[in-house]
Amino acid sequence: MRLANHDGRAVILTDDTTGFDVATASEGRFGPGIQGIYDDWDAFTAWAAGASGDSVSIEEAKLGPLTPRPFQSFGVGLNYADHVAESGMGTPDALPPVFPKFQSSIAGPYETVELVPGGKTDWEAELVIVVGRKAHKIAEGTGWDYVAGLTVGQDLSERVTQLQPPSPQFGLGKSFPGYSPQGPWLVTPDELPNRDDLVITGELDGEVVQSGHTGQMIFDVPSIIEKLSQIVVLQPGDVIYSGTPSGVGFTREPEWLIQPGQTLTTTIEGIGTIRQTFV
Repeated sequence: MRLANHDGRAVILTDDTTGFDVATASEGRFGPGIQGIYDDWDAFTAWAAGASGDSVSIEEAKLGPLTPRPFQSFGVGLNYADHVAESGMGTPDALPPVFPKFQSSIAGPYETVELVPGGKTDWEAELVIVVGRKAHKIAEGTGWDYVAGLTVGQDLSERVTQLQPPSPQFGLGKSFPGYSPQGPWLVTPDELPNRDDLVITGELDGEVVQSGHTGQMIFDVPSIIEKLSQIVVLQPGDVIYSGTPSGVGFTREPEWLIQPGQTLTTTIEGIGTIRQTFV
């Protein structure tokens, strides 16, 4: 199943350009907003398996984030070995570095983002996990059971704020308005060619700046869910940005950072593409 947030309403896609409205088709049982659907995800997916409805045309400009108001939003750092190497930091062992990505930074898949004046904004192409069931102290090997679906994201990072001494501000540096875009839709794991190994690509003005596979993660999708659940109580609709492969701009010589007028596109195999234009 592919689920979109279209004009503020949950829509199940039938192809890339059409779908049907969830609230209308379910006679108000689910929706109309997408966030509340995660609260009863098992019942929703059971209903959706046999659902249909009147066709709705999908308009790119009307697509919004898949988790506009999550209870919790997390970012995972240093989760690809090649990114660890380019960052000059140590490889995480028992637990990946985790930081908040505050709700006000969450944006849709095709939006204009205002750069931070005097800042250094960088790209980080990421697979985004949406939680489908409450998870607390879950058993090893069960993480996929708690995933509603996956989508494409960017963990846009303002490096001046993020790395300022004496104590880095990872959460704030990655939470300016529009700095957590996601979309274009949620894809359930059963729809993916290989849920454990998807090609992920980032391009700036048409030039490839990041290229990797999610199978290169140090902590894979189920492991992230399992490890986080040992500490926090994950709630349905929570969102997790799962880390980025190598190719970020601030580690290059010279630094390569996003400038006004540029366009960033991020694509993940089997899911889709998002696009941000910067001013």
